[in-house]
Amino acid sequence: MSPVSGQGTPTALPDTPNTNLSIKANLQRLFSHVRYENLAAGLSGGVVSTLVLHPLDLVKIRFAVSDGLELRPKYNGILHCMKSVWQLEGVRGLYQGVTPNMWGAGASWGLYFFFYNAIKSYIQEIRQAELSATEHLVSAAQAGMMTLCLTNPIWVTKTRLVLQYNAEPSQKQYKGMLDCLVKIYRHEGIPGLYRGFVPGLFGTSHGALQFMAYEELKREYNKYRKKASDAQLNPLEYITMAAFSKIFAVATTYPYQVVRARLQDQHNKYNGATDVIKRTWRNEGAVGFYKGMVPNLLRVTPACCITFVVYEKVSYFLLGKHK
Repeated sequence: MSPVSGQGTPTALPDTPNTNLSIKANLQRLFSHVRYENLAAGLSGGVVSTLVLHPLDLVKIRFAVSDGLELRPKYNGILHCMKSVWQLEGVRGLYQGVTPNMWGAGASWGLYFFFYNAIKSYIQEIRQAELSATEHLVSAAQAGMMTLCLTNPIWVTKTRLVLQYNAEPSQKQYKGMLDCLVKIYRHEGIPGLYRGFVPGLFGTSHGALQFMAYEELKREYNKYRKKASDAQLNPLEYITMAAFSKIFAVATTYPYQVVRARLQDQHNKYNGATDVIKRTWRNEGAVGFYKGMVPNLLRVTPACCITFVVYEKVSYFLLGKHK
């Protein structure tokens, strides 16, 4: 994890002698900024938003992998997809994969806020000044990479469960989250649990861009109100900032999600991210990289708004900053 210099460019470590003592001192300083309240607040936001909006996530993934294979159901749109799943399996079908999604979203948001705030506070202590947009970007990217290393197996499990098309429970390949994790590990080993990790690493740019935009919007808005940059906003203001930052990030980085979902799909085999990109471009053109983006925006924008509002309110309460 690299701190950032005053000009917003990554550096190896602060300009101190490269000794065990200085590394230990820097690590101690970093961990002094760890706040478990941020973990709890982020986890709360991720779980709540997932429970509300999981059916749209299911639709997004099914569209993202729609590559023409005969075994896949054919859908004419978002509502048709949801109606088809409902008629086939009821509410249970719309919530296939919700357990790993809840675990994944809760853990990801919790760890993301946990790492991000620790890194940000560490850099602020060194600089004794507010972070620039670039520094927010670097801090969020570092937090995203650390989070992905811990949560990728959960996302592989969610994708596999969501892409079970058979309505008969006894005919399903995976019985649930734990069964899926065990079977992937048994048949594919650790590499199976980390399918889609490389495009997922690229995807950390999504979170980094989102957090950069969110922080800058909050700072500029508070500057306009002539208040401190970390002054608390009302729920509608948080929703607005979160929505704009999420739409900006999705529009910029969506293709990586298609590549990642296809790598994690149990119904098709690819020889890595490059193979996915080549075959998608050859068979579907540029539009293939944006399949499922509309249901994704319909899901992630309100999900992000819910997550950020819950996070901001819970963290203010837990950290004793509530009014």
